[in-house]
Amino acid sequence: MSVVVAGSGWAGCAAAYAAASAGAQVVLIEKTDMLLGTGLVGGIMNNNGRFTAAAELRVMGADGFFNLIERAARHRCLDFPGHRHVSLYDVTRIEPLVRNALREAGVQLHLPTRVTGVEKCGGIIGAVSTADGRNIRGDVFIDCTGTAGPVKNCARFGRGCVMCILRCPTFGPRVSLSTRAGIAELRAGEGFPHFEAMSGSCKLDKKSLDLGLVRDLERKGVLVIPLPAQLYKREMLAKKACQQYVCGEFAENLVLLDTGHAKLMTPYFPLEALRTLEGFKDARYADPYSGGIGNSIRFMAVAPCDDALKVSGMENLFCAGEKAGLLVGHTEAIVTGFLAGHNAVRYLAGKELLVLPDSLAAGDIISFMHREMKTSSGLKKKYTFSGAGYFQRMRERGLYTTDNAVIRARVEKTGLAGLFKQKLVQ
Repeated sequence: MSVVVAGSGWAGCAAAYAAASAGAQVVLIEKTDMLLGTGLVGGIMNNNGRFTAAAELRVMGADGFFNLIERAARHRCLDFPGHRHVSLYDVTRIEPLVRNALREAGVQLHLPTRVTGVEKCGGIIGAVSTADGRNIRGDVFIDCTGTAGPVKNCARFGRGCVMCILRCPTFGPRVSLSTRAGIAELRAGEGFPHFEAMSGSCKLDKKSLDLGLVRDLERKGVLVIPLPAQLYKREMLAKKACQQYVCGEFAENLVLLDTGHAKLMTPYFPLEALRTLEGFKDARYADPYSGGIGNSIRFMAVAPCDDALKVSGMENLFCAGEKAGLLVGHTEAIVTGFLAGHNAVRYLAGKELLVLPDSLAAGDIISFMHREMKTSSGLKKKYTFSGAGYFQRMRERGLYTTDNAVIRARVEKTGLAGLFKQKLVQ
């Protein structure tokens, strides 16, 4: 019994890991030469309600996966504006750790391999075709192809290709498995409120920065550097996918995080202006290379799905990550990835699909987001455990806590403790 996962961002890797843990044979297809997608330049975990959600998943049996991320941690329990108890993983070390763990779990990795088509009969997918002429067969499929790019969208809604980590000109444009299967996706700008947005941060090459500044950053993990008034960047905050960082402190300061690179918490910052600041006179971008003018465009197409993450209109297709809705962040992608991977194997085993209960943050964000996306106002928002409107909802509903004993008791009450370690098929 085989599960085929298309796309290897955090959602795809989590889905593959969960499906393999449940006993399925798993194939993971990735169009580039590295796993993790935007996780290669992300690095932020455990901030605000993400602590709670990650702890819930640990109790549900995903602890091994989160321990991988912990092995790459550079800093733990940091605070920066609007965010508490943050962990930062090293983006230069994380990919080999995840790749090796997936291989050890028995996942077959196909990269670089780009999906170009779908073979189906009615509402059942039988195989996907690839750009190199292969057919990869499976019993159930998971779309984790994301929502970023391709180049034509970056030109239409942004400032063209800024040469980001996704590298569409090299490896080809994003291809949605759902679209190839004939599913009508929710597309930004096509009769709906525009929900596309820029990726929320850039990476600076540490070697291009003042040595003293780098030493401070690596010692503290975070630097908040006041900007002169003429360089305040309020107008670009509304363009961010990561709405949890839309506040005055991010407009009036440079916020730097140490994730291996120096992570600059803004979608872009004009290079000539940046180089006028003390410590930045020789600064250069590591991602995107054109980070002085813009960033990649995300949230271009979302698959219609239910709260079990089964795609509407296809019997054996699931989705996760941004493809499943207007969710922002690594933890959010991992939550949906584990649920989609586990449900794919439940489908194979003939078991009822799982919907996470709204007594858990991991379940509530999915059901709440899907309800909100049915409204025009809800389509204009992004949903994240770490801020904006959903984190406020977490607090109001009493879901946010950093007490691991409380979180464990809450999960055990649902009967889901250890769920993701259960073998469902042999």
